[in-house]
Formats: sequence, C-alpha cells, structure tokens
Amino acid sequence: MAGTTPGTPRVLRAMNDRAALDLLLEHGPLSRTRIGKLTGLSKPTASQLLARLEAAGLVVATGTTEGRPGPNAQLYSINARTAFAAGLDVTPKRIRAAVADITGATVGEHVTETHGRRSASVARQVGEALDGAVKAAGITRADVHRLVVGTPGAFDPSTGRLRYASHLPGWHSPTLLEELAAALPMAVEYENDVNLVAVAEQRLGAARGHDDFVLLWNEEGLGAALVIGGRLHRGFTGGAGEIGFLPVPGTPLVRQVAKAGSGGFQELAGAQTVPRLARELGIAGVPQGPHHEVAADLLARAAEAEQGPYRTLLDTFATALATGLASMTAVLDPGLVVLSGPLIAAGGEPLRERVQSELAELAPSRPRLVIGDVQERPVLRGALESALAATRDEVFDTSR
Repeated sequence: MAGTTPGTPRVLRAMNDRAALDLLLEHGPLSRTRIGKLTGLSKPTASQLLARLEAAGLVVATGTTEGRPGPNAQLYSINARTAFAAGLDVTPKRIRAAVADITGATVGEHVTETHGRRSASVARQVGEALDGAVKAAGITRADVHRLVVGTPGAFDPSTGRLRYASHLPGWHSPTLLEELAAALPMAVEYENDVNLVAVAEQRLGAARGHDDFVLLWNEEGLGAALVIGGRLHRGFTGGAGEIGFLPVPGTPLVRQVAKAGSGGFQELAGAQTVPRLARELGIAGVPQGPHHEVAADLLARAAEAEQGPYRTLLDTFATALATGLASMTAVLDPGLVVLSGPLIAAGGEPLRERVQSELAELAPSRPRLVIGDVQERPVLRGALESALAATRDEVFDTSR
C-alpha cells in the first residue's frame, strides 16, 4: 500500500474490496444484497464495490438467483482466470506438479519421473513437470503468478543449499537456485515438504482455526512441522522439525548423524522398524518390498486386531511414536498434534488412541491428538495453498 495512508478512502475501499473477494472465495456466487449484509456495507456502497471489482476483472456476473422467492438478483463470482498459481512435490523418484486457478480449483496436473535420470539437470526436470501441468491447464508458463516447490529437507537461507535431504539426487548444487530462477519466469519459493502438509492441514484440514500445533509425518522418513503463532517455525538453518535425528530412549545414541543419515527416533519409529518388529513378534508372511509400503500394510492389519502379535505390533509402534512426541511436547507444549502420513493413516484411529494414551503417561502436558484430514497429495495441496495465499495478497490488492 505504498503511497497511501491508513484510514484514507482509498485504503478503506481496498479493505472492503478484499473482504468481498474473501467472501466470494468462501461462499461462491453471491448477490449484491448478500455481500452487503455479510460486509455490513450499504446497498449503494456494495454496488460501487462490485462495479469496481468487475471493471478490474476480479469478479464476473454469473447468472441470477432463479428459483428463489422474490425478484431475481444478479450473482457475482470470483473470476477464476484472474491469476494462476502452481505447486511442485519433489521426491527422489518423481516430480508432481499442479496448477490451480485463483479460486483454488486444480486445473492441471502432471508427473515427471526422475528415477534413473541423473544426467538430466534439475532445472530441466522442474521445467518438464511444470510445463506438463501448465499444458494440462490450457495456459502458458507466463500465466503462472507464483510457484511453490516442496522438497524433503530445506534450503539453508544463509547458503542457498539444500540440507537434510542427501537422498535427493541433483538438488545439492550451490548454483541450483540461480539456475531455477533463470529458467522460471514467475516468483518461486521453496519449502520443506512436511511444512507444506502443515499448511494444507491449517487451511483445509484438521488444524483449521489453530495458530499453535505440531504435525508429525510418518512415511519413508519421520518429520515434523511446527506452527507457532500461526506461522511456520523453520529454524536457523531451515531444519526445525527434522525429528528423525532426535535422540530417544530405546535406540543407540547416533553420533555424526549428518553422515549416518538418521538418528534415534527414525530408528525407533521409522517405516523400516515395522517389518523387523513384525518378524520378531512371529508374524508370518511379512511381504518384501519398500519399507513404507510393507509397514503400512502391516499397520492396517494391526489396526483390526483385538489381540495377538498384531495387537502387540500396534501397541509397540504407538509407544515408539509417543516416545519422540513426549520430547517435542516437553519443549513446545502444543495444544494440538496432527498425526499424518501413510503409516499413520494405515493405523488409523486405533493407532491414534494408543499414541494418545501413551503420551498422557510420558509427557507433562496432554495435547489433543488428531489424524490429518488432507489425505490426498497433501504436500502438493500445501504447495498450492501457499502459492495461492501469496498470489491472492498481490492480485487482490486494489489499493495500488
């Protein structure tokens, strides 16, 4: 709002404009009368507001209130094509890209397989994934206002280099961010993948309305996101939440964890632990395959068991999760812990109940534990939500 003074008519108009746009995002098509009631504006002021937003291309007339009592009224909606935002979910095997219009609707997706393509530059792989999603959306790269890229680990703000993700091929070049900036025409942000799951849960899922919470993610690796005062806490090097390195009782103390690649908590409650524990408990027919897939299958069976080795498996795994959570809650004292990831989803409510019960005995505070609501592509959804929030702040600012 450069060049304006708080309280001036221009600023007040901009505030009313944004309030109306947010209402249209939340409720969908609204009439002038309904917008006036929801904002507290008079009919003439609401009419002027809508005329202003329509002239700016931010809203469009989308029909009338046919079928309702009284005379038909014109309905207005957000112009979905006002701007587009994109998100990327990066793993060692693939890059999944998606494009959303300004309303948040996903309009294009694409997956670029990267496994075995070590010769292809990261910038080229990112470009391929983004172009595939852009093409599916029927737009061009130039139409994308902002891109948020989610990766394991985090880019250290002091060096610009990716840390805590040695398993991500090609992403550790000291010039990578410069290469991507040169290749991409839009504003680009980089965020830890688990942090983006927390963004998705805060905006759309189990953490809506919560400004302070912890999210625990369990898939191939363990990770956490910390939201304090409504904002992500990333830490000095971007490594806040890398709890796989956390020393915990029940595992040997790991030294030089950066070289080892993990620490005590990953060894205690990571995916690789579940198949081993199942075999130790005498469970027959433990399948072969990726640890996280086998672990999810075993935990799904354990969640249905009332007794026997599968019940012991679920109880033991719940204790392992609660052990690490006890250290986190002792430091952070969160009111809410969101449990997320494929392993948590597989164990479901029986696993959550056991973790909650164990945590009550291990931690001085007793946060409420819930299972995450955003189950489908949560990293990608969080990337889109993050990109959309910044895009809306810029595009919807009518004070300029």
